[in-house]
Amino acid sequence: MLGVAIAAVALGVPFWVDGYWRTTFAFVVIAAIGALGLDVLTGWTGQISLGHAFFLAVGAYVGGYLGAHQGLSAALWIPAAGAAAGVLGAVAGPAALRLRGLYLAIVTIGLVYIGYYVLQTWTGFSGGPGGESLPPVTFGSWNFARGVTVAGHVFTRDQCYYYLALLLLVLAMLYVRNVTRSTLGRSMVAVRDRELAAAVLGVHVARTKMRAFVISSVLAGVAGALYGSFLSFAVPGDWGLVLSIEYVVMIVVGGMASLWGPVLGALFVVGLPALLQNVSTTLTFLSNTTSGNGLSPADAAEIVYGVLLVLFLLIEPGGIVGIGRRIGRQLAGRFARAGGGAGGS
Repeated sequence: MLGVAIAAVALGVPFWVDGYWRTTFAFVVIAAIGALGLDVLTGWTGQISLGHAFFLAVGAYVGGYLGAHQGLSAALWIPAAGAAAGVLGAVAGPAALRLRGLYLAIVTIGLVYIGYYVLQTWTGFSGGPGGESLPPVTFGSWNFARGVTVAGHVFTRDQCYYYLALLLLVLAMLYVRNVTRSTLGRSMVAVRDRELAAAVLGVHVARTKMRAFVISSVLAGVAGALYGSFLSFAVPGDWGLVLSIEYVVMIVVGGMASLWGPVLGALFVVGLPALLQNVSTTLTFLSNTTSGNGLSPADAAEIVYGVLLVLFLLIEPGGIVGIGRRIGRQLAGRFARAGGGAGGS
């Protein structure tokens, strides 16, 4: 029943909200795909990465180049964007074989700066500092920029992107669920918990890390392709370290090593600034203008991020999913005690 309710809400959201929130929820679902990829690497395998923005950028610009300059359909350039990011993930992956923890995080930060330099200088590919227009999603005669008519109903641009991202998110969640329940998933958990013990037990540590890196990169590439297309225009500065940190926040706040954690984290990280922006005209301590005396919605969101990160790490490292599980156990215990008391009487 819970799954049916979640599906009904997810499918109905674009029809129940206005254009502002349709755009926001489209960004949420797109971000959830990328966060799911990072969770495979960090949550399930224990490899700390701050270079996720690099693979998002690869997906965005490879997809944009193939769609705009080669005229390919989104049915081709979205998978190609994921594949290109996966290849670069395999190239960068060997760093994970020798490094871990803080050292690996620093190396992956280097990817972000390398990517920024390439995007700044390779003007024929990225448009350089001035930015590049990225193509809309097209499938044959369907062009998401103009909306799509199906059975007499016109789906707006935001609705089209939302439902496409939702479909890809569901497929990604099913794939990650199958991976984490397979031998590879058990190997990733073993590497995360204690790498030396995993090697002693016969786990191929290098291969496990590499495969996790590639899976993470592919999902980031797909998310980046959708994100760039939905933005329709991107500059190199859009893919900086701050974006990588936001994705780390998503999986930490949502709950690592869980299917729903990245989704809930994306809803929080993307949705909170949108909510604060939406209510900023009614809250006196928020200001939409640069000359205002109150906090800007973006600054307020960053403060809340920081406070909640500290609280989650100190009180509930499992994030929102961990809180939900704790509440579920408490409710189950109360129902069990109530049932036992009723049976005893």
